Amino acid sequence: MTKKFLTSLTLLVLVAALLWGCAPKPAEEPKEKLKVAFVYVGPIGDAGWNWAHDQGRLMLEKEVENIETAYIENVPEGADAGRVIEDYAEKGYDVIFTTSFGFMDPTIEVAAKYPDKIFMHCSGYKTADNVGTYFGRMYQPRYLSGMVAGKMTKSNIIGYAAAFPIPEVIRGINAFTLGVREVNPDAKVHVVWTLTWYDPATEREAAEGLLDIGADVIAQHQDSPAPQQAAADRGKYCVGYDWDMTRFAPDAHLTAPIWNWGPYYIDVINKVINGTWKSESYWGGIKEGIVDLSPIADFVPDDVKSLVEQKKQTILDGTFDVFEGPIKDQAGNIVVEEGIKMTDEEMLNMGFFVEGVVGKIE
Repeated sequence: MTKKFLTSLTLLVLVAALLWGCAPKPAEEPKEKLKVAFVYVGPIGDAGWNWAHDQGRLMLEKEVENIETAYIENVPEGADAGRVIEDYAEKGYDVIFTTSFGFMDPTIEVAAKYPDKIFMHCSGYKTADNVGTYFGRMYQPRYLSGMVAGKMTKSNIIGYAAAFPIPEVIRGINAFTLGVREVNPDAKVHVVWTLTWYDPATEREAAEGLLDIGADVIAQHQDSPAPQQAAADRGKYCVGYDWDMTRFAPDAHLTAPIWNWGPYYIDVINKVINGTWKSESYWGGIKEGIVDLSPIADFVPDDVKSLVEQKKQTILDGTFDVFEGPIKDQAGNIVVEEGIKMTDEEMLNMGFFVEGVVGKIE
């Protein structure tokens, strides 16, 4: 083989390599979008619980690429919820968030049929290999809002329009009352049950009944701003819930314990995308940013704001726990001894009212 021939062959190989490098490469198949669904118990426009969850969904859409989200409003708790959840699974949704306590059993039942899907249930306690639970330590900002209410009441009668007699709601009433009585031991919190999550007429009626007995601050555990508006119409104060409700009662709204679901939803979906998701029972607090206290109204004295901020810092640094004893029940019996902190399990199953609550767990 001549030197000239070898040189020519080498040149041909080089040219071929260059041409191959310049040739268009086969297009990569686009990655299939991760499909994420949200099931809401009430309307997004409630400005409360469902609104807060949907703000989290919108943040998720904005911050995480290659996902597709869907949602459905006004799903009744019970059998109807099961049909809706299963429909999303059948339609190929990869992750399904069910965002009300009453969706717990339907979520577990549907998840057993679709082991390849991931289900996340809010506020419940049942898990499975493909079912996780999540919630926030709302009792922390509840306590802080109670401090504000305790300082602002003049009649020492504070009304609380309560949803359902379940541990989540009872825990919130107790935390609020403990906050009230830290700053005002003479004040009492009167509870009326509405047995609703979202029913503006019923919730307003409950608030008006509390105002009729002399309450000058109204708190709530429902999604509508109706109790806020009832208080404002009477020239009294109110404490919102779920989201900052100031716009509904600007001259009356003191503050509100609020949710911030977005960062958590982003974290969960990123774990699913990265293949690191696993079933867990998440319960974050103020420190984790999932719950907080909305800005306190300008008309609240600065010394009250300062007092609340100081207490918030003790929650953040771990030197204060809302449910650390001594804690008494309504009858004055010690239910949590001094220096003892209630465990998460005990708080999640709370079934008693603390001293200072007027009402029954029905």
